[in-house]
Amino acid sequence: MKLRSLILSTVVLLALVGTLYWSEHRKPKEDTTVSADTSPAILKLDEASITKVDLKKKDSAPIALSKDGSGSWQITEPKPLSADQNTVSSMVSALASLRSERVVEDKASDLQPFGLAQPTLEVDLSEKDNKSQKLLIGDDTPTGSAVYAMLTGDPRIFTIASYNKTSFDKSVSDLRDKRLLTVAPDKISRLELERDNQTIEFGRDKDEWQILKPKPLRADTLQVGELVQKLTDARMDLSGSATSEKDAASAFAHAKPVAIAKVTDLAGTQELQVRKDKDTYYAKSSVVEGAYKVDSSLGQAMDKGLDDFRDKKVFDFGFTDPDKIEMHDGSKAYYLSRSGADWWSNGKKMDAISAQDFVSALRDVSANKLLDSGFTKGGALPPPITIAVTSDGGKRVEKVSIAKSGNNCIAKRENDPTLYQLDANTLDSLQKSADEIKPAVTETKK
Repeated sequence: MKLRSLILSTVVLLALVGTLYWSEHRKPKEDTTVSADTSPAILKLDEASITKVDLKKKDSAPIALSKDGSGSWQITEPKPLSADQNTVSSMVSALASLRSERVVEDKASDLQPFGLAQPTLEVDLSEKDNKSQKLLIGDDTPTGSAVYAMLTGDPRIFTIASYNKTSFDKSVSDLRDKRLLTVAPDKISRLELERDNQTIEFGRDKDEWQILKPKPLRADTLQVGELVQKLTDARMDLSGSATSEKDAASAFAHAKPVAIAKVTDLAGTQELQVRKDKDTYYAKSSVVEGAYKVDSSLGQAMDKGLDDFRDKKVFDFGFTDPDKIEMHDGSKAYYLSRSGADWWSNGKKMDAISAQDFVSALRDVSANKLLDSGFTKGGALPPPITIAVTSDGGKRVEKVSIAKSGNNCIAKRENDPTLYQLDANTLDSLQKSADEIKPAVTETKK
C-alpha cells in the first residue's frame, strides 16, 4: 500500500515538474524592440539652427543649399535655383533627428566592407555657430532593408533604415521649386487670358469674379476660380532625362500657341505662356528660366473662350436662401418671404417643402446659350412672367423677365444686356413649382 502511495506521489510530482517546465518554455517571447542603448541617435541637432546642407553623390554634381536672409532655403549649386521649401524642410528635419537601427562596430578599422571608404552619399550640415557635421552613407546591408552610415570623427558604424536614406538622398529636380507661378491663388486680384487674338480680363471683388474685358459681363466664379487654381498649381514636369529641359525648350519654340495668362497681385504681374505640340503641352514662365513640359489639364483649362467663363445662371443668390420672392404671371401673383427656416405668404405660414422646391427651381434656371437679341419685337413675345428675388439681407435685388420665344424661353435680367436662352420647359417648370406652393398643415388640438 505504501509502495502504491509512493508511486502515485512520484507520478504527481513528475506531472507538476513537467507542467512547470512546459509553462516556462511556453512563455511569450520578451519584447525584442531595440533599446536606445543599442540604437543611439546619430544626429541630434536643432533643426532651426541648420543654415547649410551640402549633398555629394558619386558621379553627380554636388548640391548646395543655404538659407537666405528671410529664412527661406535656396539652391546655390550646381546653379542658383529656388528651392521647394516643404521638401527641403522635411529633409533637414529627418537629418536633424537621425537615429540608427543599431551599432555594427564600435571602432571600425576598415571602412571598405561597409562601402564607407568611398561613400555613395556625403551630407554636410552647417549650423549658425559654425559647427558642422558630416554624415557618410555607404552600401546597403545584406538584407537590403538598411544602409551603413557613420559620422566623420565618430569611429562607430551604424545601420539606418533605407527609408531614412531616401528622405535625404535627393536630386536637384527633387529639391527645386517646380512652381511656374509663385503667386498665391487667394492674392490674385486680376487675371488676363489672351487666346486667338482675344483678351479676356477678369477682376475680383472679395470672392466674386467679374469679366472686365472685352466688356463688363457676369463671370462664372467657379469657372474662373478653376482656371486660377490650375495656373497656381502648374508645375514643371521634370520626370524625363537630363536633356529634357533642352528638348522642352525646342518643342516649345515650334509648338502651336494655346494661350497666355497674366496674373496680378500686390507684388506685380507674372506671365505664363502655354503651347501644344501634338498631345503634349509646354509652358514658359516669367518667373523661372526655361520651358517645361506641363500637365495637359493646364493647357485644357486655358484653351477656353469668353462664353466658357460667362455666368449662365440667371439668378445670383446661389447656395443661400433668398429673403423674399415676388413673381407675377399674368393675373397670378406669388409672394414669399423667409423668417428663419419658415416661409410666409400674405401672413400665412407656407409648407416648407413646396416653398423650398420653388426656390430650388429658381436657383437652377440656367442658360443653354447666351444671345444678343431676341427679347424685342420680332423676337420674343412680351414677357408673361416677371420675378424679383431679394437676398443678402436686402442688399441684392434681382429682377428677371422670362418669355416664350419660338421653341425656347428667353430670360433677361434688369440692367444686363445679356439674354439667356433657356430650355423650353423651364417656364412650365417654374409655373408648376409656384402653383404647388401650399399653406403649412397646422396641428389640431385635441
